[in-house]
Amino acid sequence: MSIDLIKLGHLFAEIMSSHDVSRLDEIKAPNYVNHNAFAEPGLEGSKKVLGAIIAGVPDLKVTAEDVFVSADGSRVVGRYRYVGTHTGNLLGYSATGNPFVMRSIDIWRVEDGRFVEHWDELNTLDVFIQMGAVSPPRQPS
Repeated sequence: MSIDLIKLGHLFAEIMSSHDVSRLDEIKAPNYVNHNAFAEPGLEGSKKVLGAIIAGVPDLKVTAEDVFVSADGSRVVGRYRYVGTHTGNLLGYSATGNPFVMRSIDIWRVEDGRFVEHWDELNTLDVFIQMGAVSPPRQPS
């Protein structure tokens, strides 16, 4: 079972890179719970946020750098790298044309071979600085 769950973690990156929002049905349960402030509730909320990301970053590519399964097989943990260019409106920020790299650590609870609940940590401030949407913090003088 662990090998299938590791494949599930890699499939997430594949689906994100494919930009095919409908493929989220392959990996997420209909009653999916996402503990991410950018996403609305449920599977449809995940589809909506992925659609918004693709609109803002149409060249987005996601790579799974590490995928682990918890000892009891109830969790998949992944470390992902997102690379793209901010060429469209992204979460209310107009296109800047700047490239960026984002990293995430995602934890999913799994039931019956699908993700049912999700937590993540993202370096969003760094991403918004790279995009030019937010000024970098001032260095102490």
